Amino acid sequence: MMAPPPSPPPPPPPPSSSSLTLLIILSLLLIQRTHSVKLPLHPRDLLPLLPRQVSWPVLNSLHGAVDLLPAFVGAASDKNDTVEWKGACFYKNRAWMEFHNKSGSEFGGGTLHLKVVWLWKVPKLFLYSPAGISRIPNLGSQYTLNVVKGDPRCLPRCFFEVKHWKCALKPSGHSEFAEGLPSAEARHLSFNFLSHNCAMGVLVGSAHSWTCMDIYVFATPYRVTWDYYFLAREHTLEFKEWEGKAEYEYVKNKGVSIFLMQAGMLGTLQALWDVFPLFTNTGWGENSNIGFLKKHMAASFEQRPQPWVTNISVEDINSGDFLAISKIRGRWGGFETLEKWVSGAYAGHTAVCLKDSEGKLWVGESGHENDKGEDIIAVLPWDEWWDFELNKDDSNPHIALLPLHPDIRAKFNETAAWEYALSMAGKPYGYHNMIFSWIDTIDGNYPPPLDAHLVASVMTVWSKMQPDYAANMWNEALNKRLGTKDLDLPDILVETEKRGLSFDELLTIPEQDDWLYNDGKSTSCIAFILEMYKEAGLFDPIASSIQVTEFTIKDAYSLKFFENNSSRLPKWCNDGDTVKLPYCQIKGKYRMELPGFNTLDPYPHMNERCPSLPPRYSRPANC
Repeated sequence: MMAPPPSPPPPPPPPSSSSLTLLIILSLLLIQRTHSVKLPLHPRDLLPLLPRQVSWPVLNSLHGAVDLLPAFVGAASDKNDTVEWKGACFYKNRAWMEFHNKSGSEFGGGTLHLKVVWLWKVPKLFLYSPAGISRIPNLGSQYTLNVVKGDPRCLPRCFFEVKHWKCALKPSGHSEFAEGLPSAEARHLSFNFLSHNCAMGVLVGSAHSWTCMDIYVFATPYRVTWDYYFLAREHTLEFKEWEGKAEYEYVKNKGVSIFLMQAGMLGTLQALWDVFPLFTNTGWGENSNIGFLKKHMAASFEQRPQPWVTNISVEDINSGDFLAISKIRGRWGGFETLEKWVSGAYAGHTAVCLKDSEGKLWVGESGHENDKGEDIIAVLPWDEWWDFELNKDDSNPHIALLPLHPDIRAKFNETAAWEYALSMAGKPYGYHNMIFSWIDTIDGNYPPPLDAHLVASVMTVWSKMQPDYAANMWNEALNKRLGTKDLDLPDILVETEKRGLSFDELLTIPEQDDWLYNDGKSTSCIAFILEMYKEAGLFDPIASSIQVTEFTIKDAYSLKFFENNSSRLPKWCNDGDTVKLPYCQIKGKYRMELPGFNTLDPYPHMNERCPSLPPRYSRPANC
């Protein structure tokens, strides 16, 4: 009996919706790259429709948390002084300020005009329109370009621009720049070709796609506002009335600062999604902080073998030994991640060890949170401090102990160190000068797209939202640099302009250790330790020419103050780790990196003029 024929194989399962979406995206990309086709949307606009495990790596490669920072593109002052730039969506943009007095006030107001255009260039010797491409006609002839209103290849709006290259070109009845479609059904552009060697092109375009949108932030010392544009035309932003003579004079001379969200609408939303978890106390937040530091600082985060907590013998720890701390989740984890990025430090917090006359170990720390939730300077018993880091600090702190070199320890005046620590105990954390240790140069400390214009605008926003916070963070410090008192931020910016200084020059004026603020001397976590070292004699004989408030955490652990002979490290140091670090990591899943550790001898005016740009954070000698 003959065996029955084998049953046909089952039909393949229908493709999933995500597979179809991926296929569509790849097809659109291929079409866009191989043909001059104007699509109503960009292929990357469909990426969010894909599953997260597929779309997120692609979106992250295109945009990241840094894209949330707007980039300064220029300042518009008056119609005779226009500023031009390339946008994220619209490629040709220009802006100018028109002053008026519609309000009838003493100083009036103004209208910021912003003309946004999207372009694509066409080869020379060709004319392009949505109707097609044609060669330049014969010498002396006239050419008429017809663009019909509603052409589907002209979305969402068309504009026309005539470009001159090598010939005398006379467009008939047409200005050099015009955009939009008239009320008639067609626009006719006539050109007379006067030279046989004429090379000319007509550019026709619109926004990239329906989802394409440019987002802008506009700022003066007295206000910050924002707007978005998805149509290629002239837009206006009204300033009904200047807040007074100072703002009027500032805008007249310096203009309204314009910032572009470089990633556009979808990129900005993606950046918001990337920034949010940096400050969350979750595994997602921890992974986001690690990912940010890997991407922007080339940090490695290699996992250590367990145990991740060292069994420490306090007898081996001495006064002056340095504690480098790196937090990677929660509020402080997110803050430290950004601090590390701009400064180049691979640790975000510090503390210092002290032993009393009875041999009891203590920890001095600027930035300890007291029972009222205030960040203060405190001197705590080691057991209390260590128990908090092990059991109560939810930021997953990674901690390394950096023992002093024996020769440095011999110089360390323990009595003077204790006197300084106790004199500072209970005082507030040094917010006044925290950012000024980072900014030493006009343009060598700002990772793109950061710059002094953006710093000033962020300060303006915070000054409006939290005036007390702003006064504590920078107002008093900026007054110190100007030799003034009690000026708020707008007045500081105006005074800076009057003196012929730029704001970025003002920010680079070195902090002085002996400046007294309204709450006393201001010391951040690292300034507190280095000021103690200074009092204890470690910077002698050049201490008078060292301003420790100019040091970042990286600057501190780069000092050649620490043990350089691994045989003298405690026996429990890096116990169980396959990699023997030149210092003792005592807590943390990931191996702590401290590039530049223990490499620099102190010198006069150290760290007052040093650049710090990622990812290498290179610095010239003796800066």
